[in-house]
Amino acid sequence: MTDTVKLRSRPSAEKRRPSVFWFLAGMILPVWSVMVRYRFAPQSKLPKTGPFILAPNHYSEIDPIAMGAAVWHLGRLPRFMAKASLFRVPVLGWVLRASGQIPVERQGSTRPARDGVNPMGAAGQLIERESGVIVYPEGSLTRDPDLWPMRGKSGAVRLALESGIPLIPVAHWGTQDLMPRYAKRIHPFPRKTIRVSVGEPLDLSRFENRPVDQRVVTEATSLLMDAITALLAELRGEQPPAERWDPSKHQQNETGRF
Repeated sequence: MTDTVKLRSRPSAEKRRPSVFWFLAGMILPVWSVMVRYRFAPQSKLPKTGPFILAPNHYSEIDPIAMGAAVWHLGRLPRFMAKASLFRVPVLGWVLRASGQIPVERQGSTRPARDGVNPMGAAGQLIERESGVIVYPEGSLTRDPDLWPMRGKSGAVRLALESGIPLIPVAHWGTQDLMPRYAKRIHPFPRKTIRVSVGEPLDLSRFENRPVDQRVVTEATSLLMDAITALLAELRGEQPPAERWDPSKHQQNETGRF
């Protein structure tokens, strides 16, 4: 298992600027800190300025809170891409807009983007605001029985390739003790430790001057998932499986159609 430390990161200018995040952090973090302590791999850091896409592993329903708090501790403001329909929910919509979350209409949607933008519009917002965003490349909780990252989807990689925004892999381990996968309740006591390892921005230079087609996206997504898995293997002190879990293959095997 990689060494981890209690990190005290200097806040960025965006974090020092008064915002609704101060209110949210004041409400959430004191309670969260009673249940959770963070330990970061020594190299863990985020850019102090400029846009970035943070791509973490995902195996518990409570991961977004865990990762949002981790980004706050690392000195930046946590933002997510959220379904545009959520922005139409009273109160919740106001909180999402006030905290700079990004509404996104699903790709292929035929309805007008009344409240949301398409992914490239979201990238433009990130660049204009010099903001970071958290995007789960697996798209949902991993189906791997041992909680290793499964096959990734294209969203995070496509956004990075088409915008040039740095894509940063990150792994965390420990939220499964607080809230196991598919569980309906949390287990706050005793206090849990969440270990976090932030990698270097993914080197996507090999894809420059190539069309962002399915082949390129698939290859780049595999690189991203390899990087996340390597970070997680260090945190866990274990070897990952030789083959990444592919939900479509296992579904085929289970149905017996193929």
